[in-house]
Amino acid sequence: MGGDLNPGRILAAYRQGIFPWYSQGDPILWWSPDPRMVLYPHEFRPSKSLKRTIRRTIYQVSFDTAFDQVIHNCGRLRTKNGEGTWITPEMEAAYKKLHMLGYAHSVEAWHDGQLVGGLYGIAIGHIFFGESMFSTMNDASKVCLYHLNAFLLIKKFSLIDCQVPSEHLRTLGGVFIGRGEFLEQLQKLIKFPTHSGSWTDTGAIEMAKSG
Repeated sequence: MGGDLNPGRILAAYRQGIFPWYSQGDPILWWSPDPRMVLYPHEFRPSKSLKRTIRRTIYQVSFDTAFDQVIHNCGRLRTKNGEGTWITPEMEAAYKKLHMLGYAHSVEAWHDGQLVGGLYGIAIGHIFFGESMFSTMNDASKVCLYHLNAFLLIKKFSLIDCQVPSEHLRTLGGVFIGRGEFLEQLQKLIKFPTHSGSWTDTGAIEMAKSG
């Protein structure tokens, strides 16, 4: 509990398997769950309906073109749905700084020129720490995750940290591992060079379409 949300502190926390998560009005709280939900990119399991959605090309997918909109919508829609959100204005500002530094990334789904889904997270070494996703149309956020996973496979990422349990992610291949096992894998994966900077031109979208 405590500290601040400067980029250096947040990145140092992620490198130790810790992430900030708190509600508006609370002190900054830091978490390292046990067990922890993760998704191994090579074990990602898109459903038949998701594959049909992707083949229909309902959505246009992009990377790192609307990070600010994605993180804002992730917080706004959770609040609108009465779920509450940890994406406070301070958290939003902190992750925007991390995006400018090339560590935080977003994937966006568009329909008729409108942003209808997205996700964002942090990349360090060969691990992607998923933070949040949103969708205003069917399967839009899942399509983003599908394309993110394709990109991570290309870049030889070994792990997506889902942080906390979600039935939505479990159906796509998410599994629980103990904190000790997570930290052991984490320390190996963060030693790889970080694929920082813009992910706008990834090549993952065309690969996913052809697959």
